[in-house]
Amino acid sequence: MSEKTPTTSLIQFETRHILPIPENERNGSVWSLFAIWVGINMLPLTVVTGAIASGSFGLSIGWSIAAILTGNLIGALGAALHASQGPHLGIPQMLQARAQFGYLGGSLLAGIALLMFLGFFASILVVAKDSLVAVFPWIPGPPLIIALAAVGILIAIVGYDLLQKVMTVLSTLIAIAVIVAMVALIMHPEATVQSPDAGFTAQGFFGMLAIGITWQLAYAPYVSDYSRYLPKKTGPAAAFWATYLGLVLSSVFVMILGVLLGAANPENPLAALGEVLGPLGMGVLVIFGLTAAIINAAELYSGVMCALTAVQSGFRRVTIDTRTRVITTVVCGVIATLGALAGDSDFMLVFQNFVTLLLSVLIPWSAINLVDYFIVRKGEYAVYELFDRAGGRYGRWNVIGLGTYAIGLAAQAPFMISGIYTGPLAEALGYVDVAWVAGFVVSGVVYLLAVRFSERRRSRQLVLEETPTR
Repeated sequence: MSEKTPTTSLIQFETRHILPIPENERNGSVWSLFAIWVGINMLPLTVVTGAIASGSFGLSIGWSIAAILTGNLIGALGAALHASQGPHLGIPQMLQARAQFGYLGGSLLAGIALLMFLGFFASILVVAKDSLVAVFPWIPGPPLIIALAAVGILIAIVGYDLLQKVMTVLSTLIAIAVIVAMVALIMHPEATVQSPDAGFTAQGFFGMLAIGITWQLAYAPYVSDYSRYLPKKTGPAAAFWATYLGLVLSSVFVMILGVLLGAANPENPLAALGEVLGPLGMGVLVIFGLTAAIINAAELYSGVMCALTAVQSGFRRVTIDTRTRVITTVVCGVIATLGALAGDSDFMLVFQNFVTLLLSVLIPWSAINLVDYFIVRKGEYAVYELFDRAGGRYGRWNVIGLGTYAIGLAAQAPFMISGIYTGPLAEALGYVDVAWVAGFVVSGVVYLLAVRFSERRRSRQLVLEETPTR
């Protein structure tokens, strides 16, 4: 069930894939975990997301920052709570879904998360390409997307050790570039003067707040993929704070840069770097574009963890080993790259709809997982039974988990606001996005009540079976 990991090379080639990480191979640290989550947000995509507040929603710079800060502070709580599970269990985040949804049911959730990871991989490719094309307009877009994708695929093939070492270096480099760009923009206040119409709207504020929450919860399905490499003695609190602070500090910081650029050029915030800052802005764009290709490997790496979880559940004859992981990485990378090439022309519209859909599918899973881990089981899981094809104590299909997930999705439907679908109650609420609140609360409460009812019913049944009959 395990493969021996080499320990002599400078960079260790990953061989554990979705298996539990033994204590003697947990070479992560609190600092490296913090650096991963700082670096992973230092992307041009984060800039574009922040620009939605001042560009698409028309919020003033002050209200944009308030919405971004509030949304990220709330959403990162969920992501960091998921991350705190990693040192204790030592397994990828979505593999743990088997405990809430069953051996086969968990593969459905892993499949949903896989689509999310491939979507982000594709989105980051498009925005990284845009950053470089803004500086080098003579470079054709499609070959550039393919080249950037190849970098991410190669790093993901090597695995966690290379990823965490690269991210530790890049997080510092890009942070310096972002600070320089932000200071330079502040020194050009005339460039970020907004129209008189910019200000506060409930729809814009809560819409951006929901995007901030979504942005952070999008990390929830893979935070334990990295915290599982922390030694168990590190404890949940250290994993929580390294993840929380890394995610919030980097996201808010880079999104604020996006707010300023969105005010300068609502149509193309990345181009504003070059337009306002000249050669300095061009240099920042090059750093953004090149480093995004490397950071993007994290999206693909965790997507592959989900794909392997689903493959192991659905195909008995497939052995999950290093060869399978490498092949899966290439296949997933190619699929996501084709998606980037296909969706390049209407990126902003596609991306905003993607983010809205992402929120609706992640919220119920997050609530169910957190309630199950912290309230129902209190962190006590039989890890190796999660690999039992017969389901073990968790079963092949968990009706309570899957049923609650469906209820959570349904609870959001009346309140949803997107370009694809708008719920019947959205207009009555002034198009303020509260779907995430309904989805999280309903999913968490229904799951807890259903589990408690099932436990009481099982206890009564045992009492009846043990009571002697006359």
